[in-house]
Amino acid sequence: MDYTEENNKEREFYSKRYPVMDELIKRIRKSLTDCSKVKTGDLNLSGLLDFDPDVTFIYITIFHAGQKPLRWGSCKKTLDLTINRNIEQIRANKSFKDYEVGDSSKCRIMIEYVTSQIPAKLEEIKSATFRAKRFEPGVTGIKLVLNSSTYLYMPTDAWVESQMTLKQALNRILRKTYIKDLTNKISERIHILAKQNYECFVIKSRTFVTYGDEVLPLYRGNVLNDYSPEIVRDYAMEGADWILKYAKENGQFLYYYDAKEDNYVDHEHPKAPADKLYYNDLRHNGGVVTLIRAYQLTKDTKYLECAKRGIDYITTVTKDLDDDCAFVYYNKKGKLGGTGLALVAMMKYRNETGDKSYDEYIKKYSRHIMSRIYKTGEMLGYYIHPGVQDGQPLIDMTEDERRQTFSFYYPGEALLGLALTLNYFDSDPDLLKQIAEKSKFALNWLVDERPKIYSEFFTALPSDAWLMQAIEEFCSNPDFRQENYINFVFNDAKTMMSKMYKKDDSPYIDYEGSFYYNHGDHYYPDGSRSEGLIAAYYLAQKLGKYELAQEFLEACRKNAKSQLILHNSDINNFAHKNPDKSKGSIRFKATRQWVRVDSIQHVACFFFRLYFAEENIKAI
Repeated sequence: MDYTEENNKEREFYSKRYPVMDELIKRIRKSLTDCSKVKTGDLNLSGLLDFDPDVTFIYITIFHAGQKPLRWGSCKKTLDLTINRNIEQIRANKSFKDYEVGDSSKCRIMIEYVTSQIPAKLEEIKSATFRAKRFEPGVTGIKLVLNSSTYLYMPTDAWVESQMTLKQALNRILRKTYIKDLTNKISERIHILAKQNYECFVIKSRTFVTYGDEVLPLYRGNVLNDYSPEIVRDYAMEGADWILKYAKENGQFLYYYDAKEDNYVDHEHPKAPADKLYYNDLRHNGGVVTLIRAYQLTKDTKYLECAKRGIDYITTVTKDLDDDCAFVYYNKKGKLGGTGLALVAMMKYRNETGDKSYDEYIKKYSRHIMSRIYKTGEMLGYYIHPGVQDGQPLIDMTEDERRQTFSFYYPGEALLGLALTLNYFDSDPDLLKQIAEKSKFALNWLVDERPKIYSEFFTALPSDAWLMQAIEEFCSNPDFRQENYINFVFNDAKTMMSKMYKKDDSPYIDYEGSFYYNHGDHYYPDGSRSEGLIAAYYLAQKLGKYELAQEFLEACRKNAKSQLILHNSDINNFAHKNPDKSKGSIRFKATRQWVRVDSIQHVACFFFRLYFAEENIKAI
């Protein structure tokens, strides 16, 4: 379906500013401050806020750093009655005195109002097909009428509450009803609701928020930005600066941050004790690489100094096997990718500094990685896994054990380390000869045999961006410019491009350039895959395929635009408990307020490489 006309109207709406809304929120702030009544009779709100007492629920929310949002919504007979009711209820909150409402630099005000509603039964509301009755986090919401009471999940609730599923939306509504007392299970609450006499609607809204003395329209909780080389450069640098700012003295990085709650509780490991939070060696090395990319752009040595501390930390979790081999051992696991990314980090650091103090680690890591190449060419994902062979070194493995420990990503990470070593390490010719032979053996298996042997692990949307980067790096060496390697990168890149939303093939104006598995999926603004896409651009350039390179570059630009929404700025972090801390970080998802070191790394490193590509074009 072509959504051109609908989307053009939406884009036009969000490209403008609305002075009448500035005045309305100015009056709301004054009323919150001095208890005066808001009057709107002299404001021309026609076409912007057309009040309908049966539809136009209006919510006012105030945000203040360190405080929970104060919010009230209602729908009375008139616009003035509705707004003043909301203000009255917000002022009545016992915490209201803690909000400096009169100071626009400290207290931000959001107004959101329902613009349309479509009746729907629960079973009609879907999240994976484009339809009028779709729950789209941050864009549509739910209105429920149960026992003569009305409950709403406004579209921005997904943003403010750090949510993205229909189940979460329904549960948030049901927690306000008697059904919450019948069971603690979300699925059971929804099942009970389905048997009641209820009315349900899918709703849309308009939202505005203050930013200093400005009032900005919000889409999915964000202000939309257009792509430019400068904005991706700035966002990449802010991400790197965030990693740098919160790096620890022992070389670790701040692994995880929940911006909504201002805490470090990892959603994948919520029960980890506060004094022993989960950490991950692979993502740690990604943080090191991000800092090195920042140095490449700025030549500021503070990034290298922090990167070095990160590398030093990895040496403390390295185990020697003998005089020749060593591997990274963390969380009771020896992962091929953990050692591979440690090698990547060390080689990138060596290239930028000329520092050869890690050469012995580089050689030992390289030998260990080569030792994990099976007789068929398969790269074994683990050397130690606590769930296999009682956590002993995995020397002899059955076919079932190899399949059990299969990793889609670790081989690419390890081969990228070997590629960098082959191309830039100058201290051991015999080692380099071995790397060249073993790497070709592994590459042939990965691109030719793996799709047949492990076909169940492949998805419609390619995901092995690490291998794409590794092949790009190997192809700096003419001996590696084999057709099957090159085709792997270009074919995966083209498939990624075919699985990107186009400008007008979805009803959501921020979908363009983002990925999907099946058309209609909630979009994936995915920095990790994007690193593979930009690698395809650099490989095409390297091989003199300039027309193809331009196709890849244009796809990268659109892809980058879809990821701008992941950046936490002082414009969009109004719902965060500690906005100063979240500023500059990069989230996982559009409406999730979770930040992890790799959610920054993948987007920032993609942005850095994209910016470097744009600068190279300017220089030609």
